[in-house]
Amino acid sequence: PSHPGHAVAVGQLRGGFGALLSVRTAGGEAGALRAAGALQLMVRATSLGGVETLVEHRHTVEQGVTDVPPDLLRVSVGIEEPQDLLADLRRALDAALS
Repeated sequence: PSHPGHAVAVGQLRGGFGALLSVRTAGGEAGALRAAGALQLMVRATSLGGVETLVEHRHTVEQGVTDVPPDLLRVSVGIEEPQDLLADLRRALDAALS
């Protein structure tokens, strides 16, 4: 609420706030792909219109864009239980280390 743009966001996002975050994985691009492949609850897809949590390997999507780190995963958080999402992400990130 203290952010200068909060009132604008409240007016524009009538359905409530969402969450989009990026995670950089251990192990470079291979680690990011291992982590994405190890997810069980989160869906590997590119979309911002659904209610399910989606993950994309941005470097693959943005072919030729040099400023997208190869170890980056973008997560669009959906309506699943937060503790389930965190457990899925922890398990997947641990897989990136193996």
